[in-house]
Amino acid sequence: MTDTIRIRLSRLRALMASGGLAAFLVPKADEHQGEYVPARAERLEWISGFTGSAGVAAILMDRAALFVDGRYTLQAGQQVDAADWEIHHLVEEPAARWLATTLPAGAKVGFDPWLFTVSQVDWMTAELARAGVSAVPVAENLIDLIWEDQPAPPMAAIVPQLIEYAGQEAADKCAAIGGALGADGIHAALLTQPDAIAWLLNVRGADVPNTPLPLSFAVLHADGRVDWFVAEGKLTPAVKATLGNRVSVRAPDALGAVLDDLGTQALKVRIDPSNTALWLAERLKAAGATLERGMDPISLPKACKNAAELAGCRAAHRRDGAAMARFLHWLEETAAGGGLDEMTVVDRLYAFRAEDPLFRGNSFDSISGSGPNGAIVHYRVSAESNRMLGLGELFLIDSGAQYQDGTTDITRTVAIGVPTEEMRAHFTAVLRGHIALSRARFPAGTVGGQLDAFARQFLWQQGLDYDHGTGHGVGSYLSVHEGPARISKAASTVALQPGMILSNEPGYYRTGRYGIRIENLVAVEECQALVGAERRFFSFETLTLAPISRELILVEILLPEERAWINAYHARVWNEISPLIDEGPVLEWLKAATAVIKLS
Repeated sequence: MTDTIRIRLSRLRALMASGGLAAFLVPKADEHQGEYVPARAERLEWISGFTGSAGVAAILMDRAALFVDGRYTLQAGQQVDAADWEIHHLVEEPAARWLATTLPAGAKVGFDPWLFTVSQVDWMTAELARAGVSAVPVAENLIDLIWEDQPAPPMAAIVPQLIEYAGQEAADKCAAIGGALGADGIHAALLTQPDAIAWLLNVRGADVPNTPLPLSFAVLHADGRVDWFVAEGKLTPAVKATLGNRVSVRAPDALGAVLDDLGTQALKVRIDPSNTALWLAERLKAAGATLERGMDPISLPKACKNAAELAGCRAAHRRDGAAMARFLHWLEETAAGGGLDEMTVVDRLYAFRAEDPLFRGNSFDSISGSGPNGAIVHYRVSAESNRMLGLGELFLIDSGAQYQDGTTDITRTVAIGVPTEEMRAHFTAVLRGHIALSRARFPAGTVGGQLDAFARQFLWQQGLDYDHGTGHGVGSYLSVHEGPARISKAASTVALQPGMILSNEPGYYRTGRYGIRIENLVAVEECQALVGAERRFFSFETLTLAPISRELILVEILLPEERAWINAYHARVWNEISPLIDEGPVLEWLKAATAVIKLS
């Protein structure tokens, strides 16, 4: 593979030279700026070999650099050839800042304006300008010009999301959100996020891995009309029957003309600069439209799940919990005897979930990390990295499922054999942080960044930390990583609101030895426990239902309220999951796994 990558780099540099470019940027992105991209858009992997979900490559004439965040530092080192690539931290040393210190004044950095957002280009341009370097959009992506067997655009069928799961008719959503735009004096909104469009129109698809999305663009008008830019060949008869006469299906290549028309009418158009490709914004601006920058108008309504979506999520988590119980029982019975590897475990968990008639696939590629592989935060097992589960080691399994009524995401860490006291101490510190966040009560207006330290405090007391966020939003049979809310050190301006579903996933990673993470999904709800509260308060409802490894807990360290939380949680797991499991070994295992924890 190394020779193939070098040939590709050589051909790319020839195109750069002919275009007068000193550097060319290749992000992990498509035109929609989503987490998962279709095979056609896997340009970063094609040019570097790196398969992570986030990153960007900067290719210069005599060197190449890959920029990844802390989740992928170890993975990047394993996947790219150090002779050809240098690795930098995406956050601590962004690509544009590095280029500004590397390139001479007057140099030009090429980029595809379809693959970088307005906000990204604004920041990149400012950083480069300080050094006299310019960012230059290219008319055609240089990778596409040399990728001879590049896959075709996806054409998966689009199906309706039933109203019993969606909870609200698409026409009502369009009217309400369009009306809100009109009340703000905005004539239309350009929708670039496929999950936002899927939620708005109550449709689902299969154009990208792990997320049931049809890739498309849309324009939502203030009167509730929608122009939907999608290949008509994807539409099933069932979808066509549900769209109604307020949705106009247009060919994808008609988007530019419609943007021109909005500009000709001198309309005000909402764009979200954080996820709108520069090409789209420039087309609107050139046509005469007034660009109103703001959050995607779908983002917040989609994040605040309605009653039907929450009910579906709870049901999905109960069934997923039963599948996890069967899996964890199987793992405990099988792993101690040896012979299990990471890939076998992933396949077995998939099989347990696939027994559910509403199962639609994984919500992301499972992280199945044995021993030192568990310390790679977003490790993806491959035939080359596949490792046996060894006695005396920890095994981390982070996985999730897409069910038609909800999306799940759960991480459990288990000991294969007898854990060390160090492992148990670190696990307990992570668990205490998980419990602290689960028990949090917070006033309306609180943002996730204000809660992040709840989960880290016990690690911080020992001089430890983890290099990832504590919580991400989760969709309703949509993206497992959903905005706009999150729980992390990073600044956030979006307050947590009832109906939002987020993950609670603190961890600890000892490089070369083991990784620990405990993850449940939680829903923001009105706090009923505070009597006499002087303002509106919220709390979290835990949705995930699966035992937490008792053998890894140092019970004597837990405070009484922490023991009470885990005992109450395990009692709930038993009460809600046991009716879904037949009498036999699995039920007996579940009973023991959820038994009351007491001081010895």
